[in-house]
Amino acid sequence: MSSPDTLDFAALYTQFHRPLAAVDCGQKCAPYNQHAVPFCCDTRHAVPGAYRLEWAYLQAHTDLWRPWRAAQEGETSRLQAQTPLGQVLIECQGYRHCQRQYRAITCRAFPYFPYLTRQGEFIGITYYWEYEDRCWIISHLDQVSAEYVQDFVAAYETIFQVYPEEQETFHYHSGVMRRVFSRHKRAIPLLHRNGKLYKITPKNGRLRRVLPANLARHGPYRLAARLLFPDEMD
Repeated sequence: MSSPDTLDFAALYTQFHRPLAAVDCGQKCAPYNQHAVPFCCDTRHAVPGAYRLEWAYLQAHTDLWRPWRAAQEGETSRLQAQTPLGQVLIECQGYRHCQRQYRAITCRAFPYFPYLTRQGEFIGITYYWEYEDRCWIISHLDQVSAEYVQDFVAAYETIFQVYPEEQETFHYHSGVMRRVFSRHKRAIPLLHRNGKLYKITPKNGRLRRVLPANLARHGPYRLAARLLFPDEMD
């Protein structure tokens, strides 16, 4: 197994570089943010993390990033307590100054995370459900490119080889999602590594092929889908 000291983040960034969709989804969600910023680029909503070796790589190659500082007292200790060991919380200079080649892995992956079955098999990707009401791409899974899914899976397979504790973290998080969705009698949407779209029954792990049109939309995007001319808001 590789050592963390051998993980080449320049190569990993090259491997995981293609956009998740043909459209700029940040421009789709920004109008719904009172600060007119894509939610994924607004640390009032999502704070990215970086592996320590990744942070060292970024510091050596760009001035885009700095350590994250909370706007409210007590927020730092709360989020740091939730941050996995071996990672640091960071923030960038703002989405208008983005240097795409130096986006952190968490930026490239957001709003998705690797989904692992109860048996620990990495079968595809799903999303952080707490962002359903804000993130446009969560309501438009049909817009996610097959190439992005391939890149995502390949990147996290590399990460899991070097940081096996990350696989355990996402195994645990997948279990939390199953409990939450089971409690609300919901199926889990999955972008499978085979390129197809499924729903997972949380209680038994059953996979069912679905059409994008049969997936729910959330927040303001649910309303937009009901308009006579949905492209005006969608």
